[in-house]
Amino acid sequence: MSQTIYPPLPDDVSTHPLFVTDYKLIEAGDEKEIDCLWEAGMKLGFWYMKNYRVDEEVNKMFKVGAEMMALPLKEKMKFEQGDQGKSFRYKAAGANAVVATGHKDTVEFINIAKDDALSYPKIPHCTYPDPAESKMTSVIGPFIKKSLGVNNKLLEVLNDRLGLPASTLLQQHARDKHSSTNPPEARQALGNHTYFGSLSSPHNRLGGLQPIPDHAICNIRDAVLIFSGGILQSNLHHVVFEAPLDANVTAAEWFTRRIRNQHINNRKGPETRLAGHGTEDDPSA
Repeated sequence: MSQTIYPPLPDDVSTHPLFVTDYKLIEAGDEKEIDCLWEAGMKLGFWYMKNYRVDEEVNKMFKVGAEMMALPLKEKMKFEQGDQGKSFRYKAAGANAVVATGHKDTVEFINIAKDDALSYPKIPHCTYPDPAESKMTSVIGPFIKKSLGVNNKLLEVLNDRLGLPASTLLQQHARDKHSSTNPPEARQALGNHTYFGSLSSPHNRLGGLQPIPDHAICNIRDAVLIFSGGILQSNLHHVVFEAPLDANVTAAEWFTRRIRNQHINNRKGPETRLAGHGTEDDPSA
């Protein structure tokens, strides 16, 4: 595996020690390594992971990302997310308010839906700038498929440790179904969280994450916290407990409301920021 040079974190930014897991050992059924994964999931919900064998695909994805971000702003704005709560496509710098005073953010990015990549050339959600469209089957699709293979193995291991019937967690992530919009009712008792989904594995190339070369930083997200009955943790800085959700509001509607209210064009005042972060019931959050 090639060594990658990572931009260092500033000296005044504190870090948190994380468990280190070896995916190759987990895949092989090593009980000691699975114990480490289980402890990381229960105690913090974050861990480093090495030997996950997606490094080549990750490097190709960063090249496609660089091509997309290098496009003229006018071209990228043709694929802008809009103000209706969509989280896919291009998000321009300054499109969101980051504090109650309405100060704009400085981040731009492009989100590509897993469903769009796996269904290509069918379009379940939306289209993307040409560097993505032309690399959908050669780069983006293979990266997603391989990443899903890793995630599914982790879900399988966690499923067994939870004592659930075989494949219970995997059945919630069927490849032939689009991402679910209806959470289990247990969500109403657990409160809302910042990150929606099951598992994520950010790959550090540009800085901003606690750097260990050739390690992904994995974390439990809200859906797995819910499916595990709160045994596995979505990291505490993601969590804001608020009033019970209306039973008629789906997860998709709640998430869409958050994205919509983060966009600067929809800002009405400080209350808009609270709605954009799922914290309107806790002004101190």
